[in-house]
Amino acid sequence: MNAKKIPVIRGSIGDWTYYTGLFSFKDILERVSPINDELHKSKSLNDAIQRSITDNYKSIKEYIINQDERFFNAIVLAIYDGHPNWIEVELEIENESFYNLGFLSLSGEEKIFPVDGQHRVEGIKKALSMRNDLEKENIPVIFIGHKKNDEGMKRTRRLFSTLNRYAKPVSPKDIVALDEDDIIAITTRYLVENHSLFQNENVIFSLQKNIPESEKKALTSLISLADCVNELGKYYFDFFKNTEKYEEYKEKYYSEDVLTFNRFKRFRPSEETLNEFAEFCIHYWNEFSKISDIRNYLSSNDNESALPYRNQNSGGNILFRPIGIFAFVQSSIVIAKSKNWETLNLINFENIVNSLISNNFNLNEKPWKYVAWDPHTKTINTSGNKKLMKLLFVYFANDSILSENDLNYIKLNYAKFISYQQNLDDIELKELFE
Repeated sequence: MNAKKIPVIRGSIGDWTYYTGLFSFKDILERVSPINDELHKSKSLNDAIQRSITDNYKSIKEYIINQDERFFNAIVLAIYDGHPNWIEVELEIENESFYNLGFLSLSGEEKIFPVDGQHRVEGIKKALSMRNDLEKENIPVIFIGHKKNDEGMKRTRRLFSTLNRYAKPVSPKDIVALDEDDIIAITTRYLVENHSLFQNENVIFSLQKNIPESEKKALTSLISLADCVNELGKYYFDFFKNTEKYEEYKEKYYSEDVLTFNRFKRFRPSEETLNEFAEFCIHYWNEFSKISDIRNYLSSNDNESALPYRNQNSGGNILFRPIGIFAFVQSSIVIAKSKNWETLNLINFENIVNSLISNNFNLNEKPWKYVAWDPHTKTINTSGNKKLMKLLFVYFANDSILSENDLNYIKLNYAKFISYQQNLDDIELKELFE
């Protein structure tokens, strides 16, 4: 391999000296190798590290190929063997001298492997196998020295562990607040900014889905709203698949792969699609806003407007709990699908929501008492009840659209939550709610 000189800045932190520079994608392909026997003498342990590379590199490959605004943070690369050499360049500007600028000279015999950024390395290599015009693109890299002895392996293993242990994925809240490709994030932000149901502090921007006890104003949380919009997105996608917009999107981003809903969320669709989905969601939430307690909540100017509907005494209204509003949206979609509407503009969300308001929304009463609300601890149940809650909403709206398996599921699981002691074969489902 050819020798190469890389302009770098030398720095230090702790007892590490490092060099920050640029590698082209071609350099990544030709000079960076997977971790082999650099961190362990044991082949099994090295194999275990290789197996830690998940299919996430495929999404990185797709991101590189399809996103013109692509950008990455620095990859940490360890170098050993060969003859890497630091060439210092003294630079003087306005009577101030700098000695941390220079070149890292590589002979081409060095062995280089990623300590942090394995998936980015693999994604870049896979992208180049499809588009060699990307080989001149650059990515920032940080070089560190490595020694292939016991002490050197231990030292690099510690760094490898530290970089990966403290690397935090982007939080769901930040994805919703910042993502400019995900149709769900984009639409959720639009609703928060433009729909009266979610304006004026009606949505809490917490790190968690659940709403803290001290919050007495918000209807729901940002993450909970995004989850609801995601369910609406799945339903919208069923219609989108039968349009020319779908074929155009698939041809642009996934011409050789299956286009699933999760893949659909990776790249920003056309403005026409974004607007169409936003209108679809607005249609739904407009009808949801007409529910009596929601309408009363919106008309209140009280700083504690949610308190009558979410409290520790009786629990309040199930729709003011993230687990409840999510189940309500899910059940709306179950009912919508039973109508077999052929196009988006035929969907009658007014009819669907009206069928669901026959439900009792009080948490401390049947069917939610013990299922969603524990009257003894005065807390929300969030374990093992999500499917049951969705089916209960549908059951009280229109039990005829549920399958025999669904009805049996409700009977068996509701009986468990209320600790029903008698033989279930001797009782009909409706009698459990009397």
